[in-house]
Amino acid sequence: MTDLPGPFLARLKSALGAENVLTDPSDRWVYGQDNSRKHALPDAVAFVTSHTQVVETVRLCHEYSVPVVARGRGTGTTGSAIPLRGGLVLSLERMDRILKMDPANRVMRIEPGVINQAVQDKAAEHGFFWPPDPTSSAYCTVGGNIALNAAGPRALKYGTTRENVLGLIAVTGKGEEIHTGTYTTKGVVGYDLTRLIIGSEGTLALVTEATLKLTPLPESRRMLQAVYQSVHAAAAAISRIMAQPVTPYALEFMDAPAIEMIRNYSQADLPQGAGALLMIEVDGPEAAMDSAEAGISAAARGKGLLNLVVAKTKAEAAALWATRKALSPALRNIAPNKLNEDVVVPVSRIPDLIDGLEKLSIEFGIPIVNFGHAGNGNIHVNLLYDTQDARQEKNARPCLSRVFDLVLQLGGTLSGEHGIGVEKRDYINRAIDPVTLDLMRRIKRQFDPKGILNPDKVFPPAAAT
Repeated sequence: MTDLPGPFLARLKSALGAENVLTDPSDRWVYGQDNSRKHALPDAVAFVTSHTQVVETVRLCHEYSVPVVARGRGTGTTGSAIPLRGGLVLSLERMDRILKMDPANRVMRIEPGVINQAVQDKAAEHGFFWPPDPTSSAYCTVGGNIALNAAGPRALKYGTTRENVLGLIAVTGKGEEIHTGTYTTKGVVGYDLTRLIIGSEGTLALVTEATLKLTPLPESRRMLQAVYQSVHAAAAAISRIMAQPVTPYALEFMDAPAIEMIRNYSQADLPQGAGALLMIEVDGPEAAMDSAEAGISAAARGKGLLNLVVAKTKAEAAALWATRKALSPALRNIAPNKLNEDVVVPVSRIPDLIDGLEKLSIEFGIPIVNFGHAGNGNIHVNLLYDTQDARQEKNARPCLSRVFDLVLQLGGTLSGEHGIGVEKRDYINRAIDPVTLDLMRRIKRQFDPKGILNPDKVFPPAAAT
């Protein structure tokens, strides 16, 4: 049974078709979770296939004060798609059409349920790509990318979702249709609501269409792997690399525990005594690759370098990337549970972050493994703990709290690409001052007067509406 009002359900089924509204608990169950491993059972699940149906659904939810949580494929890691108050989960996965491919203007118009990889494949047919490349790109939807301002390794050079969306069509918490942004790459007419909605995790409006800015595919790419004696040596190299004229396509980082895990769970040949590893990729015209490689190599060399390898073929590049890809399986093997946070610090403070995390690991008895996007200081901090170990279970959350304190002390921020969701909502007032946070709450009320859009996310529950 469901706790939703009978008249609401009857009208919802009339608008969408009874077969597109799920009320049986066994059918609803799977839509109460995402990749955060959290779960809350929704009272109903509705599938929509058009903008008009989204408008009708949200208007009904507003009229009956029913919470509504938009959902793509549930690949988020912070619990943004969890229906904490029950209510309605509105699945956008069937709104998966590419509406227009416009190579002449480097633009693609899509619905929110389109998979990121489908966008890449379609764009590639015309010699383009869309820069956001999260690890889950084969499964995640562009709507989810927009909700969380997703990024990935190549954000270093090409920007996050926020820099690669030109305009949106969306539905506010009152069921009102709004149009934001432009079809052009320049435009300063009115407030920039596009970038306000991007990263708002479905708390301001539900996106039903997006205009994506495409980028030409590079003619060539080169891959390098540099191994250093210490994190300090690697951080110095990162600063040198980012100061030279060629901006890397990707600049990935792993600390010593991550390197040891890879050594134990793969065939990767890495020097003993390695304290940090950088994966560096450059792209551009083939004629410029030798010069770009030389510049990156010169910047990578310095005190503490143990080994520098340059891939000369695609096979060699794939072998180097296999080192990075071995990390996730290794993480799954090392501990049954983990807290994975995507904090960001200034690049020069990466050594201080890693040093501080090592101390916290010892203090709380919890292994911490770190890797991520070094060029912009976006480090994925993994607290590996076992719920069956009483000490680790007790210490995991206090340790996480101290991690966030450390990040903020270093001039950093709590999230670079995963968002806030449930996981970080109780820490947000450490990162944002009260006046600014209150302004954000008031903006939320303007978009969503009854607070029905993804309640209890981003802000602590008492201030969600």
